[in-house]
Amino acid sequence: MEPIVVIGGGLAGTEAAWQIARAGLPVILYEMRPHVPSPAHHTAELGELVCSNSFGAKASDRATGLLHHELRALGSLIIATADRHRVPAGGALAVDRAEFSRELTRCLETHPLVELRRSEVSRLPESGITVLATGPLTSPSLSADLQRLTGLEYLSFFDAASPIVVGESINREIAFLASRYDRGEAAYLNCPFTADEYQRFWQALCQAEQAPLKDFERDSAQFFEACLPVEELARRGVDTLRFGPLKPVGLQDPRTGSRPYAVAQLRQEDRHGQLWNLVGFQTNLRWGEQQRVFRLIPGLEQAEFVRMGVMHRNTFLNAPKLLSASLQFRDRPTLLGAGQLTGTEGYTAAAVGGWLAGTNAARIAQGLPPLVLPPTTMAGALFHYISTADSKTFQPMPPNFGILPPLAEKVRSKALRYAAYRDRALNDLSTWAAALSLPLQPLVPDECDRPAAEAQV
Repeated sequence: MEPIVVIGGGLAGTEAAWQIARAGLPVILYEMRPHVPSPAHHTAELGELVCSNSFGAKASDRATGLLHHELRALGSLIIATADRHRVPAGGALAVDRAEFSRELTRCLETHPLVELRRSEVSRLPESGITVLATGPLTSPSLSADLQRLTGLEYLSFFDAASPIVVGESINREIAFLASRYDRGEAAYLNCPFTADEYQRFWQALCQAEQAPLKDFERDSAQFFEACLPVEELARRGVDTLRFGPLKPVGLQDPRTGSRPYAVAQLRQEDRHGQLWNLVGFQTNLRWGEQQRVFRLIPGLEQAEFVRMGVMHRNTFLNAPKLLSASLQFRDRPTLLGAGQLTGTEGYTAAAVGGWLAGTNAARIAQGLPPLVLPPTTMAGALFHYISTADSKTFQPMPPNFGILPPLAEKVRSKALRYAAYRDRALNDLSTWAAALSLPLQPLVPDECDRPAAEAQV
């Protein structure tokens, strides 16, 4: 049998290769390091963690924690290795990054069905089954080939995204739904400022601390002029925002019957209205600063952020145009994507993308139908989102409860609601697997887990 090819030895590629080999099929895993260095990596190990050593919250009533549990049930190599090399980190799953990556490398190097090739892939294979998992720093030559395959407009090189907040956390007594001049469908939530509120917000925004650019990103800093961070706009003058993303023209505050001094608008991100994007608020502020400053916007005082604003180098696909929820390319089903390249964010999301892409690559080779995970699971919701979001405004998304379908009955308590999401997800994953005769690993509760009835705000 012709080996399946996996390109990229990060978390997604490592997981994909392992799942293919686990299915009893030969796989060639390409990793260009150390022969071709990456600007962010420091070792030649597979699955190197280039940023934090944390995989996020452990508790299963948290978005990343739920994804941990789903991965454990599915038999993920990444999460099992992380569990073996965990270090104390309170409520988070953090690992000894050196030991973690060394074990992953050892597992793949010594597996009889895995051939690890240390060389750069500059062009996608013309035939055969391939998993593309090259991550946010895909090499220039392979990026050029991706542009050839997908079209220039379907590949992005900079992630300039505004924060996203949970709809239920927006104060609807202040924020009002309307379109400018009442034209068309009322599609935006509008947060109105008084002059004093705007002045406080503007001063805080100008004084807030930005995250430093990495060395390899400074060379691309000219992108800011085409897509300026909101804090840079603010520093150009007190009224710059009021004539830009915070312009109030054509809007009337129903509480006063008059035009606000300024208006921050939020655009609906999902079909159910659970996620809302701050329009024009792409930012390079540190995440803690974003929460502090953006909660000064009237109506967002208690806003719950599911994604912070970012501006950094990040190669990613316009997944809604290109990928299905099985992570297959729509126009080339034997090519699958995985990891951050597909528009997901975070270590755990990369791992589950690798699991699905690798599992489906093996199933395609075996003549079996590819899998699509239930949308009520965190993994399934993530892949449903990236394959169905609005392609015109698509930006990468981390795991969060806002992308899950609403519960059958509304639960007001956030803690109880998240626990209910968890219970539904794990139950539906078990039912789905049983219907397909897929074996699941038994779940062992983490010390941070709590039954839904015991969950506290």
